[in-house]
Amino acid sequence: MVPDRAELVDRLRTFDIIPTHQRLVIAQALFSRRQHVSADQLLSQVNLTHAEVSKATIYNTLNLFEEKGLVRRVVVDPERIFYDTFVDSHPHLFDVEKGELYDIEAPDLQIVGLPPLPPGMRQEGLDIVIRMRPVASFNQG
Repeated sequence: MVPDRAELVDRLRTFDIIPTHQRLVIAQALFSRRQHVSADQLLSQVNLTHAEVSKATIYNTLNLFEEKGLVRRVVVDPERIFYDTFVDSHPHLFDVEKGELYDIEAPDLQIVGLPPLPPGMRQEGLDIVIRMRPVASFNQG
């Protein structure tokens, strides 16, 4: 369900974000569905209807949304960063050939044997990205 403008304004204000026109346009594209999107993909989505949004504005807004907890950054590798609209902790599958990221529904996933953290530190999160490629690709190279 696509959120309407009033819902987006309320959502941004709830996270102490000033709902400017460009932030609302970006939020509309971003939160129209549960998705994993790169900054470039989001720029393309937004500029289909609002060509006045710059790449810098997309990056700044995504960074603000991440800082405030509206999206979660998933770093697949240094060249591929996705923003996840589902911010609860969950693992991902990354299709190396297609460049697509998928959620894994794994409620029973358990991680065992993590090293102890240094004194005074606490775990903030744990990111799991399983990279995959078709079996035929392994046999050819």
